[in-house]
Amino acid sequence: MPTPLVPPPAPAPAGWADADTVPSGLGRRSALATAAVAGAGSAVAVAQPASARKRKGGGRRRWTQGVVLRGADRHVADRFGYGHTPRLARQVRKAGSGQRWFERQLRASSIPDRRTNAMVGWFPSLRRTPTDLWNRQRDGVEGGWEVMADYQRWLLLRRIHTERPVAERMAEFWMNLLHVPVTHDAVFPWRFDYDRTIREHALGRFDDLLHAAITHPAMGLYLDNAVSTKDAPNENLGRELLELHTVGRGHYTEADVKASARILTGWHVDVWKSFKASYEPSDHWTGRVSVMGFSHANGAADGRAVTRAYLTYLAHHPATAERVVRRLAEKFVKDTPSAGLVRTLKRVYLRHDTAIVPVLRALVAHKEFKNARAKKVRDPSEELVATYRALRVRLARPTDDGNAVKAMLWTCQGLGSAPCDWPRPDGAPTDAASWSSPARLLASFDYHWSMAGGWWPSKGIAYRSPKAWLPRKRMRFDLLVDYLSVELLGTHASSTLVKACLAACPPSLKVRSSTVVTPSHGLVRWGFYRVLGTILDSPDHFVR
Repeated sequence: MPTPLVPPPAPAPAGWADADTVPSGLGRRSALATAAVAGAGSAVAVAQPASARKRKGGGRRRWTQGVVLRGADRHVADRFGYGHTPRLARQVRKAGSGQRWFERQLRASSIPDRRTNAMVGWFPSLRRTPTDLWNRQRDGVEGGWEVMADYQRWLLLRRIHTERPVAERMAEFWMNLLHVPVTHDAVFPWRFDYDRTIREHALGRFDDLLHAAITHPAMGLYLDNAVSTKDAPNENLGRELLELHTVGRGHYTEADVKASARILTGWHVDVWKSFKASYEPSDHWTGRVSVMGFSHANGAADGRAVTRAYLTYLAHHPATAERVVRRLAEKFVKDTPSAGLVRTLKRVYLRHDTAIVPVLRALVAHKEFKNARAKKVRDPSEELVATYRALRVRLARPTDDGNAVKAMLWTCQGLGSAPCDWPRPDGAPTDAASWSSPARLLASFDYHWSMAGGWWPSKGIAYRSPKAWLPRKRMRFDLLVDYLSVELLGTHASSTLVKACLAACPPSLKVRSSTVVTPSHGLVRWGFYRVLGTILDSPDHFVR
Protein backbone atom coordinates (compact mmCIF):
# COMPACT_ATOMS: atom_id res chain seq x y z
CA MET A 1 0.00 0.00 0.00
CA PRO A 2 1.23 3.53 -0.70
CA THR A 3 2.53 5.59 2.16
CA PRO A 4 -0.05 8.18 3.31
CA LEU A 5 0.12 11.45 1.43
CA VAL A 6 1.25 13.35 4.52
CA PRO A 7 2.78 11.43 7.44
CA PRO A 8 2.61 12.86 10.95
CA PRO A 9 5.31 15.49 11.50
CA ALA A 10 8.13 14.90 13.95
CA PRO A 11 7.62 16.34 17.45
CA ALA A 12 8.42 20.04 17.64
CA PRO A 13 11.31 21.29 19.76
CA ALA A 14 10.50 22.46 23.27
CA GLY A 15 8.84 25.84 23.34
CA TRP A 16 7.70 25.63 19.72
CA ALA A 17 4.05 25.49 18.70
CA ASP A 18 3.14 22.34 16.80
CA ALA A 19 1.52 22.28 13.35
CA ASP A 20 -1.97 22.72 14.73
CA THR A 21 -1.21 25.68 17.00
CA VAL A 22 -3.20 28.78 16.13
CA PRO A 23 -0.80 31.68 15.40
CA SER A 24 -2.24 35.04 16.37
CA GLY A 25 -5.78 33.77 15.94
CA LEU A 26 -5.07 32.23 12.52
CA GLY A 27 -5.07 28.47 11.96
CA ARG A 28 -3.19 26.91 9.09
CA ARG A 29 -6.30 26.86 6.90
CA SER A 30 -6.88 30.54 7.63
CA ALA A 31 -3.34 31.35 6.63
CA LEU A 32 -3.82 29.41 3.42
CA ALA A 33 -7.11 31.15 2.75
CA THR A 34 -5.28 34.44 3.14
CA ALA A 35 -2.77 33.30 0.53
CA ALA A 36 -5.51 32.07 -1.76
CA VAL A 37 -6.97 35.53 -2.23
CA ALA A 38 -3.68 36.91 -3.51
CA GLY A 39 -3.93 38.10 -7.10
CA ALA A 40 -2.73 35.39 -9.49
CA GLY A 41 -1.18 38.00 -11.73
CA SER A 42 1.31 39.46 -9.24
CA ALA A 43 3.28 42.52 -10.27
CA VAL A 44 6.60 41.80 -11.94
CA ALA A 45 9.68 43.96 -11.47
CA VAL A 46 12.79 43.99 -13.61
CA ALA A 47 16.01 43.13 -11.78
CA GLN A 48 18.23 46.01 -10.72
CA PRO A 49 21.94 45.96 -9.79
CA ALA A 50 21.33 46.24 -6.04
CA SER A 51 20.37 43.06 -4.21
CA ALA A 52 17.29 44.59 -2.58
CA ARG A 53 15.21 47.73 -2.77
CA LYS A 54 12.19 49.17 -1.00
CA ARG A 55 8.84 49.21 -2.75
CA LYS A 56 7.45 52.62 -3.51
CA GLY A 57 5.11 53.77 -0.79
CA GLY A 58 6.19 51.20 1.80
CA GLY A 59 9.01 49.67 3.76
CA ARG A 60 8.83 46.12 2.37
CA ARG A 61 11.92 44.98 0.46
CA ARG A 62 12.21 43.25 -2.88
CA TRP A 63 14.86 40.82 -4.04
CA THR A 64 16.41 42.00 -7.29
CA GLN A 65 19.32 39.67 -7.98
CA GLY A 66 17.24 36.89 -9.54
CA VAL A 67 15.71 36.89 -13.00
CA VAL A 68 12.09 38.01 -12.94
CA LEU A 69 10.69 37.90 -16.45
CA ARG A 70 8.44 40.52 -17.93
CA GLY A 71 4.79 39.52 -17.82
CA ALA A 72 4.51 38.62 -21.50
CA ASP A 73 7.68 36.51 -21.42
CA ARG A 74 6.67 34.69 -18.26
CA HIS A 75 3.25 34.01 -19.76
CA VAL A 76 4.72 32.10 -22.72
CA ALA A 77 6.99 30.08 -20.44
CA ASP A 78 4.13 29.33 -18.04
CA ARG A 79 1.78 28.09 -20.76
CA PHE A 80 4.26 25.98 -22.66
CA GLY A 81 6.61 25.01 -19.84
CA TYR A 82 6.07 22.71 -16.88
CA GLY A 83 6.70 25.14 -14.08
CA HIS A 84 9.12 27.86 -13.12
CA THR A 85 12.76 27.33 -12.30
CA PRO A 86 15.47 29.99 -12.21
CA ARG A 87 17.17 28.05 -15.03
CA LEU A 88 14.10 28.36 -17.24
CA ALA A 89 13.86 32.09 -16.51
CA ARG A 90 17.50 32.51 -17.50
CA GLN A 91 16.93 30.58 -20.72
CA VAL A 92 14.01 32.83 -21.66
CA ARG A 93 16.01 35.95 -20.77
CA LYS A 94 18.98 34.71 -22.80
CA ALA A 95 16.75 34.04 -25.82
CA GLY A 96 15.73 37.70 -25.77
CA SER A 97 12.01 37.21 -25.15
CA GLY A 98 9.39 34.59 -24.49
CA GLN A 99 8.50 34.66 -28.17
CA ARG A 100 12.09 33.89 -29.22
CA TRP A 101 12.40 31.16 -26.60
CA PHE A 102 9.20 29.63 -27.95
CA GLU A 103 10.48 29.81 -31.52
CA ARG A 104 13.64 27.95 -30.58
CA GLN A 105 11.57 25.34 -28.74
CA LEU A 106 9.68 24.63 -31.96
CA ARG A 107 12.98 23.29 -33.33
CA ALA A 108 13.04 20.64 -30.62
CA SER A 109 15.51 18.32 -32.34
CA SER A 110 18.17 21.02 -32.09
CA ILE A 111 17.93 21.11 -28.26
CA PRO A 112 19.96 18.46 -26.39
CA ASP A 113 17.88 16.49 -23.88
CA ARG A 114 20.16 13.57 -23.10
CA ARG A 115 19.43 13.41 -19.38
CA THR A 116 15.70 13.16 -19.93
CA ASN A 117 16.03 10.61 -22.71
CA ALA A 118 18.34 8.46 -20.59
CA MET A 119 15.72 8.13 -17.84
CA VAL A 120 13.88 5.49 -19.84
CA GLY A 121 16.71 3.21 -18.68
CA TRP A 122 15.30 3.48 -15.16
CA PHE A 123 12.37 1.35 -16.35
CA PRO A 124 13.76 -1.60 -18.35
CA SER A 125 10.38 -3.07 -19.27
CA LEU A 126 9.45 -0.02 -21.31
CA ARG A 127 11.93 -1.23 -23.92
CA ARG A 128 10.66 -4.81 -24.07
CA THR A 129 8.80 -6.12 -27.11
CA PRO A 130 5.02 -6.54 -26.98
CA THR A 131 5.39 -10.31 -27.07
CA ASP A 132 7.89 -10.25 -24.21
CA LEU A 133 5.65 -8.01 -22.11
CA TRP A 134 2.69 -10.30 -22.65
CA ASN A 135 4.71 -13.40 -21.83
CA ARG A 136 5.92 -11.80 -18.59
CA GLN A 137 2.36 -11.07 -17.53
CA ARG A 138 1.13 -14.52 -18.56
CA ASP A 139 3.94 -16.16 -16.58
CA GLY A 140 3.37 -14.03 -13.48
CA VAL A 141 6.72 -12.22 -13.76
CA GLU A 142 5.43 -8.68 -14.21
CA GLY A 143 1.90 -7.43 -14.60
CA GLY A 144 0.90 -5.09 -17.37
CA TRP A 145 -0.40 -2.65 -14.76
CA GLU A 146 3.11 -2.48 -13.29
CA VAL A 147 4.58 -1.64 -16.69
CA MET A 148 1.99 1.08 -17.20
CA ALA A 149 2.64 2.53 -13.74
CA ASP A 150 6.33 2.81 -14.63
CA TYR A 151 5.37 4.43 -17.92
CA GLN A 152 3.38 7.06 -16.02
CA ARG A 153 6.36 7.68 -13.72
CA TRP A 154 8.59 8.06 -16.75
CA LEU A 155 6.19 10.67 -18.14
CA LEU A 156 6.32 12.64 -14.89
CA LEU A 157 10.12 12.48 -14.86
CA ARG A 158 10.28 13.70 -18.45
CA ARG A 159 8.09 16.67 -17.62
CA ILE A 160 10.16 17.55 -14.56
CA HIS A 161 13.51 17.46 -16.35
CA THR A 162 12.96 18.07 -20.06
CA GLU A 163 14.82 20.79 -21.93
CA ARG A 164 12.16 20.59 -24.66
CA PRO A 165 8.97 21.55 -22.83
CA VAL A 166 7.05 22.71 -25.92
CA ALA A 167 7.54 19.38 -27.69
CA GLU A 168 6.65 17.59 -24.46
CA ARG A 169 3.54 19.73 -24.04
CA MET A 170 2.41 18.92 -27.57
CA ALA A 171 3.01 15.20 -27.09
CA GLU A 172 0.86 15.43 -23.96
CA PHE A 173 -1.82 17.36 -25.85
CA TRP A 174 -2.06 14.85 -28.69
CA MET A 175 -2.09 11.87 -26.34
CA ASN A 176 -5.10 13.45 -24.67
CA LEU A 177 -6.90 14.19 -27.94
CA LEU A 178 -6.10 10.73 -29.35
CA HIS A 179 -6.48 9.13 -25.94
CA VAL A 180 -5.49 5.54 -25.15
CA PRO A 181 -5.77 5.10 -21.35
CA VAL A 182 -3.03 3.15 -19.63
CA THR A 183 -5.65 1.47 -17.43
CA HIS A 184 -7.13 -0.59 -20.28
CA ASP A 185 -6.30 -4.27 -19.84
CA ALA A 186 -5.04 -4.98 -23.37
CA VAL A 187 -2.99 -1.93 -24.35
CA PHE A 188 0.10 -2.35 -22.17
CA PRO A 189 2.20 -4.33 -24.69
CA TRP A 190 1.95 -1.47 -27.22
CA ARG A 191 1.30 1.65 -25.12
CA PHE A 192 4.91 2.83 -24.85
CA ASP A 193 5.35 2.46 -28.60
CA TYR A 194 2.20 4.54 -29.05
CA ASP A 195 3.90 7.27 -27.01
CA ARG A 196 6.92 7.08 -29.32
CA THR A 197 4.65 7.40 -32.35
CA ILE A 198 2.85 10.46 -30.98
CA ARG A 199 6.16 12.16 -30.15
CA GLU A 200 7.46 11.55 -33.65
CA HIS A 201 4.58 13.62 -35.08
CA ALA A 202 3.91 16.05 -32.20
CA LEU A 203 5.21 19.10 -34.08
CA GLY A 204 4.45 17.80 -37.55
CA ARG A 205 1.25 17.57 -39.59
CA PHE A 206 -2.04 16.39 -38.18
CA ASP A 207 -2.85 14.23 -41.20
CA ASP A 208 0.35 12.24 -40.63
CA LEU A 209 -0.28 12.05 -36.88
CA LEU A 210 -3.88 10.95 -37.33
CA HIS A 211 -2.91 8.10 -39.64
CA ALA A 212 -0.10 6.95 -37.34
CA ALA A 213 -2.35 7.03 -34.26
CA ILE A 214 -5.50 5.46 -35.68
CA THR A 215 -3.63 2.56 -37.30
CA HIS A 216 -1.42 1.97 -34.27
CA PRO A 217 -1.90 -1.35 -32.44
CA ALA A 218 -2.51 0.41 -29.10
CA MET A 219 -5.48 2.33 -30.53
CA GLY A 220 -6.76 -0.83 -32.19
CA LEU A 221 -6.53 -2.75 -28.93
CA TYR A 222 -8.27 -0.02 -26.95
CA LEU A 223 -11.19 0.52 -29.32
CA ASP A 224 -11.44 -3.07 -30.58
CA ASN A 225 -10.32 -2.46 -34.14
CA ALA A 226 -7.61 -5.08 -33.58
CA VAL A 227 -10.29 -7.79 -33.75
CA SER A 228 -12.58 -6.13 -36.31
CA THR A 229 -13.17 -8.22 -39.45
CA LYS A 230 -15.12 -7.96 -42.68
CA ASP A 231 -17.68 -10.43 -41.33
CA ALA A 232 -18.05 -8.63 -38.01
CA PRO A 233 -16.87 -5.01 -38.25
CA ASN A 234 -16.50 -3.43 -34.81
CA GLU A 235 -17.78 0.14 -34.78
CA ASN A 236 -15.96 1.47 -31.71
CA LEU A 237 -12.95 3.00 -33.45
CA GLY A 238 -14.95 4.01 -36.52
CA ARG A 239 -17.30 5.99 -34.28
CA GLU A 240 -14.73 7.57 -31.94
CA LEU A 241 -12.59 8.55 -34.91
CA LEU A 242 -15.46 10.73 -36.10
CA GLU A 243 -16.84 11.87 -32.75
CA LEU A 244 -13.65 12.51 -30.76
CA HIS A 245 -10.61 12.50 -33.02
CA THR A 246 -11.82 14.54 -35.99
CA VAL A 247 -15.10 16.22 -37.04
CA GLY A 248 -17.14 15.85 -33.84
CA ARG A 249 -20.84 15.24 -33.28
CA GLY A 250 -23.38 16.63 -35.71
CA HIS A 251 -21.32 16.04 -38.84
CA TYR A 252 -21.95 12.35 -39.50
CA THR A 253 -24.71 9.74 -39.54
CA GLU A 254 -24.98 6.16 -38.29
CA ALA A 255 -24.44 5.03 -41.87
CA ASP A 256 -21.18 6.98 -41.84
CA VAL A 257 -20.12 5.17 -38.67
CA LYS A 258 -20.73 1.78 -40.28
CA ALA A 259 -18.76 2.74 -43.37
CA SER A 260 -15.98 4.16 -41.20
CA ALA A 261 -15.71 0.85 -39.36
CA ARG A 262 -15.58 -1.09 -42.64
CA ILE A 263 -12.76 1.07 -43.97
CA LEU A 264 -10.69 0.34 -40.86
CA THR A 265 -10.99 -3.46 -41.01
CA GLY A 266 -7.77 -5.38 -41.61
CA TRP A 267 -5.57 -3.76 -38.95
CA HIS A 268 -5.00 -6.78 -36.72
CA VAL A 269 -3.30 -7.65 -33.42
CA ASP A 270 -2.81 -11.22 -32.21
CA VAL A 271 -4.57 -10.51 -28.90
CA TRP A 272 -3.80 -12.67 -25.85
CA LYS A 273 -1.29 -14.74 -27.84
CA SER A 274 1.79 -13.07 -29.33
CA PHE A 275 0.38 -9.50 -29.51
CA LYS A 276 2.09 -9.13 -32.88
CA ALA A 277 0.54 -6.52 -35.15
CA SER A 278 -0.13 -7.01 -38.84
CA TYR A 279 -2.37 -6.00 -41.70
CA GLU A 280 -4.62 -8.87 -42.81
CA PRO A 281 -6.12 -8.34 -46.30
CA SER A 282 -8.40 -11.32 -45.73
CA ASP A 283 -10.10 -9.40 -42.89
CA HIS A 284 -10.69 -6.21 -44.87
CA TRP A 285 -14.24 -5.42 -45.97
CA THR A 286 -14.43 -4.58 -49.68
CA GLY A 287 -17.01 -2.62 -51.64
CA ARG A 288 -17.84 1.04 -52.18
CA VAL A 289 -17.78 3.15 -49.02
CA SER A 290 -19.00 6.68 -48.35
CA VAL A 291 -18.44 8.75 -45.21
CA MET A 292 -19.78 12.30 -45.34
CA GLY A 293 -18.10 13.72 -48.47
CA PHE A 294 -15.59 10.90 -48.82
CA SER A 295 -16.22 8.11 -51.31
CA HIS A 296 -13.99 5.26 -52.47
CA ALA A 297 -14.43 2.12 -54.58
CA ASN A 298 -12.53 0.12 -51.93
CA GLY A 299 -12.18 -2.82 -54.27
CA ALA A 300 -8.81 -4.18 -53.14
CA ALA A 301 -8.39 -6.67 -50.32
CA ASP A 302 -5.45 -4.62 -49.11
CA GLY A 303 -7.29 -1.61 -47.77
CA ARG A 304 -4.34 0.37 -46.44
CA ALA A 305 -4.58 2.87 -49.29
CA VAL A 306 -8.25 3.58 -48.62
CA THR A 307 -7.48 3.95 -44.90
CA ARG A 308 -4.86 6.56 -45.71
CA ALA A 309 -7.14 8.42 -48.13
CA TYR A 310 -10.01 8.40 -45.63
CA LEU A 311 -7.91 9.67 -42.72
CA THR A 312 -6.36 12.36 -44.93
CA TYR A 313 -9.86 13.50 -45.89
CA LEU A 314 -10.90 13.70 -42.24
CA ALA A 315 -7.74 15.54 -41.18
CA HIS A 316 -8.38 18.23 -43.81
CA HIS A 317 -12.10 18.56 -43.11
CA PRO A 318 -13.08 22.07 -41.90
CA ALA A 319 -14.94 20.58 -38.93
CA THR A 320 -11.79 18.72 -37.88
CA ALA A 321 -9.76 21.90 -38.27
CA GLU A 322 -12.17 23.77 -36.01
CA ARG A 323 -12.24 21.02 -33.41
CA VAL A 324 -8.46 20.59 -33.26
CA VAL A 325 -7.69 24.30 -32.99
CA ARG A 326 -10.43 24.82 -30.41
CA ARG A 327 -8.87 22.12 -28.25
CA LEU A 328 -5.48 23.79 -28.67
CA ALA A 329 -6.94 27.15 -27.65
CA GLU A 330 -8.68 25.60 -24.64
CA LYS A 331 -5.41 24.04 -23.51
CA PHE A 332 -3.05 26.95 -24.13
CA VAL A 333 -5.19 30.12 -24.08
CA LYS A 334 -8.31 29.88 -21.91
CA ASP A 335 -11.24 27.61 -21.17
CA THR A 336 -13.64 29.49 -23.47
CA PRO A 337 -11.70 30.81 -26.49
CA SER A 338 -13.51 33.32 -28.66
CA ALA A 339 -14.99 32.46 -32.03
CA GLY A 340 -12.58 34.96 -33.57
CA LEU A 341 -9.51 33.17 -32.23
CA VAL A 342 -10.84 29.79 -33.37
CA ARG A 343 -11.55 31.17 -36.87
CA THR A 344 -8.04 32.60 -37.12
CA LEU A 345 -6.38 29.35 -36.07
CA LYS A 346 -8.66 27.30 -38.31
CA ARG A 347 -7.63 29.34 -41.36
CA VAL A 348 -3.96 28.84 -40.53
CA TYR A 349 -4.46 25.09 -40.04
CA LEU A 350 -6.17 24.64 -43.41
CA ARG A 351 -3.86 27.04 -45.26
CA HIS A 352 -0.79 25.13 -44.05
CA ASP A 353 -2.07 21.66 -44.94
CA THR A 354 -2.68 20.60 -41.28
CA ALA A 355 0.85 21.60 -40.16
CA ILE A 356 0.77 22.34 -36.42
CA VAL A 357 3.75 24.67 -35.97
CA PRO A 358 2.15 27.54 -37.95
CA VAL A 359 -0.98 27.16 -35.81
CA LEU A 360 1.07 27.40 -32.61
CA ARG A 361 2.84 30.50 -33.89
CA ALA A 362 -0.48 32.13 -34.70
CA LEU A 363 -1.86 31.18 -31.28
CA VAL A 364 1.05 32.71 -29.36
CA ALA A 365 0.97 35.87 -31.50
CA HIS A 366 -2.76 36.41 -31.00
CA LYS A 367 -3.90 39.18 -28.66
CA GLU A 368 -6.26 36.77 -26.90
CA PHE A 369 -3.32 34.64 -25.84
CA LYS A 370 -1.42 37.70 -24.65
CA ASN A 371 -4.41 38.82 -22.56
CA ALA A 372 -4.97 35.41 -20.97
CA ARG A 373 -2.26 35.39 -18.31
CA ALA A 374 -2.87 33.11 -15.33
CA LYS A 375 -6.23 31.94 -16.69
CA LYS A 376 -5.43 28.22 -16.78
CA VAL A 377 -5.52 26.05 -13.65
CA ARG A 378 -2.91 23.31 -13.40
CA ASP A 379 -4.28 19.79 -13.36
CA PRO A 380 -2.88 17.36 -10.74
CA SER A 381 -0.04 16.09 -12.94
CA GLU A 382 0.99 19.61 -13.87
CA GLU A 383 0.95 20.67 -10.23
CA LEU A 384 3.07 17.75 -9.08
CA VAL A 385 5.62 18.42 -11.81
CA ALA A 386 5.69 22.16 -11.07
CA THR A 387 6.22 21.47 -7.36
CA TYR A 388 9.14 19.12 -7.95
CA ARG A 389 10.66 21.71 -10.28
CA ALA A 390 10.10 24.60 -7.88
CA LEU A 391 11.69 22.80 -4.92
CA ARG A 392 14.54 21.56 -7.16
CA VAL A 393 14.72 18.17 -5.50
CA ARG A 394 17.14 15.53 -6.78
CA LEU A 395 15.74 12.10 -7.60
CA ALA A 396 17.50 8.75 -7.65
CA ARG A 397 16.79 5.72 -9.80
CA PRO A 398 13.94 3.75 -8.16
CA THR A 399 14.95 0.60 -6.32
CA ASP A 400 11.79 -0.30 -4.38
CA ASP A 401 8.19 0.78 -3.88
CA GLY A 402 9.12 3.29 -1.18
CA ASN A 403 11.32 5.27 -3.55
CA ALA A 404 10.29 8.83 -4.43
CA VAL A 405 10.01 8.10 -8.15
CA LYS A 406 7.58 5.30 -7.34
CA ALA A 407 5.70 7.42 -4.81
CA MET A 408 5.15 10.40 -7.09
CA LEU A 409 2.55 8.41 -9.04
CA TRP A 410 0.57 7.69 -5.86
CA THR A 411 0.75 11.37 -4.95
CA CYS A 412 -0.54 12.31 -8.37
CA GLN A 413 -3.45 9.92 -8.01
CA GLY A 414 -4.14 11.35 -4.56
CA LEU A 415 -4.40 14.81 -6.10
CA GLY A 416 -7.07 13.57 -8.48
CA SER A 417 -5.51 12.27 -11.69
CA ALA A 418 -2.31 10.81 -13.13
CA PRO A 419 -0.92 10.95 -16.68
CA CYS A 420 -2.97 9.10 -19.31
CA ASP A 421 -5.31 7.42 -16.81
CA TRP A 422 -8.56 9.15 -17.79
CA PRO A 423 -11.02 6.23 -18.09
CA ARG A 424 -13.00 7.42 -21.13
CA PRO A 425 -11.86 7.87 -24.75
CA ASP A 426 -12.63 11.61 -24.71
CA GLY A 427 -9.43 12.46 -22.80
CA ALA A 428 -9.04 14.32 -19.51
CA PRO A 429 -10.67 17.76 -19.14
CA THR A 430 -8.48 20.85 -19.28
CA ASP A 431 -10.88 23.42 -17.82
CA ALA A 432 -10.44 25.08 -14.43
CA ALA A 433 -13.71 23.87 -12.91
CA SER A 434 -12.73 20.22 -13.29
CA TRP A 435 -9.63 20.70 -11.13
CA SER A 436 -10.77 23.32 -8.61
CA SER A 437 -12.81 21.32 -6.12
CA PRO A 438 -12.25 21.85 -2.38
CA ALA A 439 -11.03 18.25 -2.10
CA ARG A 440 -8.36 18.82 -4.74
CA LEU A 441 -7.22 22.08 -3.11
CA LEU A 442 -6.96 20.54 0.35
CA ALA A 443 -5.04 17.56 -1.05
CA SER A 444 -2.71 20.02 -2.78
CA PHE A 445 -2.14 21.97 0.44
CA ASP A 446 -1.18 18.78 2.27
CA TYR A 447 1.08 17.71 -0.58
CA HIS A 448 2.86 21.08 -0.67
CA TRP A 449 3.61 21.04 3.06
CA SER A 450 4.73 17.42 2.96
CA MET A 451 7.22 18.26 0.22
CA ALA A 452 8.23 21.56 1.84
CA GLY A 453 9.03 19.71 5.06
CA GLY A 454 10.84 16.88 3.28
CA TRP A 455 8.64 14.40 5.14
CA TRP A 456 7.42 12.25 2.27
CA PRO A 457 8.59 10.88 -0.02
CA SER A 458 11.80 10.35 1.92
CA LYS A 459 13.71 7.64 0.01
CA GLY A 460 15.60 8.19 -3.21
CA ILE A 461 15.16 11.94 -3.00
CA ALA A 462 17.35 14.82 -1.82
CA TYR A 463 15.63 17.99 -0.64
CA ARG A 464 17.36 21.33 -0.28
CA SER A 465 17.97 22.11 3.37
CA PRO A 466 16.38 25.24 4.84
CA LYS A 467 19.84 26.82 5.11
CA ALA A 468 20.42 26.20 1.40
CA TRP A 469 17.40 28.38 0.64
CA LEU A 470 19.01 31.40 2.32
CA PRO A 471 20.87 33.57 -0.21
CA ARG A 472 22.72 35.41 2.55
CA LYS A 473 23.47 34.96 6.24
CA ARG A 474 21.23 37.79 7.43
CA MET A 475 18.10 39.15 5.78
CA ARG A 476 14.74 40.59 6.68
CA PHE A 477 11.79 38.23 6.68
CA ASP A 478 9.86 40.15 4.02
CA LEU A 479 12.92 40.14 1.77
CA LEU A 480 13.34 36.41 2.35
CA VAL A 481 9.72 35.79 1.33
CA ASP A 482 10.20 37.86 -1.79
CA TYR A 483 13.39 35.96 -2.63
CA LEU A 484 11.62 32.62 -2.15
CA SER A 485 8.71 33.79 -4.28
CA VAL A 486 11.11 34.68 -7.09
CA GLU A 487 12.88 31.33 -6.73
CA LEU A 488 9.76 29.15 -6.49
CA LEU A 489 7.18 31.07 -8.49
CA GLY A 490 9.17 33.36 -10.76
CA THR A 491 7.45 36.50 -9.50
CA HIS A 492 7.71 38.93 -6.60
CA ALA A 493 5.62 38.30 -3.50
CA SER A 494 2.40 40.22 -3.09
CA SER A 495 1.67 41.91 0.22
CA THR A 496 -1.00 39.26 0.83
CA LEU A 497 1.52 36.47 0.37
CA VAL A 498 3.91 38.12 2.84
CA LYS A 499 1.08 38.41 5.36
CA ALA A 500 0.12 34.77 4.82
CA CYS A 501 3.71 33.67 5.41
CA LEU A 502 3.83 35.75 8.59
CA ALA A 503 0.60 34.13 9.78
CA ALA A 504 2.03 30.67 9.07
CA CYS A 505 5.16 31.22 11.20
CA PRO A 506 5.22 29.58 14.66
CA PRO A 507 3.81 32.22 17.04
CA SER A 508 6.51 31.52 19.61
CA LEU A 509 9.06 33.00 17.20
CA LYS A 510 7.19 36.34 17.04
CA VAL A 511 8.24 36.88 13.42
CA ARG A 512 7.50 40.25 11.83
CA SER A 513 8.28 41.65 8.39
CA SER A 514 11.37 43.36 9.78
CA THR A 515 12.63 40.30 11.69
CA VAL A 516 16.19 39.42 10.69
CA VAL A 517 16.45 35.76 9.72
CA THR A 518 19.77 33.92 10.10
CA PRO A 519 20.79 30.26 9.68
CA SER A 520 20.45 29.77 13.44
CA HIS A 521 17.00 31.36 13.65
CA GLY A 522 14.23 29.04 14.85
CA LEU A 523 12.33 29.60 11.62
CA VAL A 524 15.21 28.08 9.67
CA ARG A 525 15.93 25.34 12.18
CA TRP A 526 12.43 23.91 12.51
CA GLY A 527 9.71 26.07 10.94
CA PHE A 528 10.92 26.75 7.41
CA TYR A 529 8.51 24.32 5.77
CA ARG A 530 5.67 26.61 6.82
CA VAL A 531 7.00 29.42 4.65
CA LEU A 532 7.81 27.20 1.68
CA GLY A 533 4.45 25.47 1.96
CA THR A 534 2.51 28.72 2.10
CA ILE A 535 4.28 30.04 -1.00
CA LEU A 536 3.43 26.83 -2.85
CA ASP A 537 -0.18 27.21 -1.69
CA SER A 538 -0.43 30.63 -3.35
CA PRO A 539 -2.50 31.15 -6.52
CA ASP A 540 0.62 31.73 -8.61
CA HIS A 541 1.53 28.07 -8.13
CA PHE A 542 -1.93 26.77 -9.02
CA VAL A 543 -2.15 28.56 -12.36
CA ARG A 544 -0.06 28.63 -15.48
